Amino acid sequence: MSIAKSGWFSRLKGPSNLSMRLMAVGVAITFLFVFIALFAPLFQSWGWLQDPTEALSNPPQAPPSLDYWFGTTRLGYDVFSRTLFGSQAAWKVVILATFLSILLGVPLGLVSGYKGGKLDRVLLFAMDTLYTLPGLLLSITLAFVVGRGIFNAAVALSIAYVPQYYRVVRNHTISVKTELYVEAAQAMGASTWRILTRYLFLNVIQSVPVLFTLNGADAVMTLGGLGFLGLGLPEEIPEWGHDLRLALEVLPTGIWWTAFFPGIAMTLMVVGLSLVGEGLNELVNPKLRGNS
Repeated sequence: MSIAKSGWFSRLKGPSNLSMRLMAVGVAITFLFVFIALFAPLFQSWGWLQDPTEALSNPPQAPPSLDYWFGTTRLGYDVFSRTLFGSQAAWKVVILATFLSILLGVPLGLVSGYKGGKLDRVLLFAMDTLYTLPGLLLSITLAFVVGRGIFNAAVALSIAYVPQYYRVVRNHTISVKTELYVEAAQAMGASTWRILTRYLFLNVIQSVPVLFTLNGADAVMTLGGLGFLGLGLPEEIPEWGHDLRLALEVLPTGIWWTAFFPGIAMTLMVVGLSLVGEGLNELVNPKLRGNS
């Protein structure tokens, strides 16, 4: 009993405990941005936040103060309000993009890994081709085609993430389909649909939550890049990348706050999601826990 307890405490004191602490920090940061995104409209209705789309209502380029916590832009936008509402746009695109990626990548990976043969080779070639393309470049190209908007931006981002879900699920399916319980189900005449949904699905999606958080972090940065290039969301929607693009024009004049606060918000959200993803990766990967 004492030996088991000492081993348990030694694992807590090791690097895995540090990973779990960093994951807790990431969870706290992530939930903070979720809270902001959910309650920002309510705070605006209570009069705690200004309308982020209302221009020329404040003195232009006012520095941070008690009246304007994050200052104002050259058009009179309240930077504090736009920074908080920017998390709402980021979450909408992130959730929609990753959901579309999972919706396409997971079923394709299941079918490809289970069926094999020519279908597997064709899908693997197509996904590897997409995977070799830089995500930002692919998103920019698709943004030109589909246009601006939350759904269009999500579609442009999701195409780059589909191959990742496909490859992970396909590889797990190939290793799991040779297990005895799968072969027993096949011998009993279970249909392909039943085997995929009942015996394989829950066993091959363990890494999907990890990919979800890591792709979410990447999606925030990519959305910011699209907004910075003027290819992201419409101008009437507060978005960090678009605000950074406008701030770049006045940055040489010493107006730092219009770039600093949207930039630090984007950085914190990316760091939070990345820490959650790394922590989940250690939880679902026994080899990482063993090495730590």
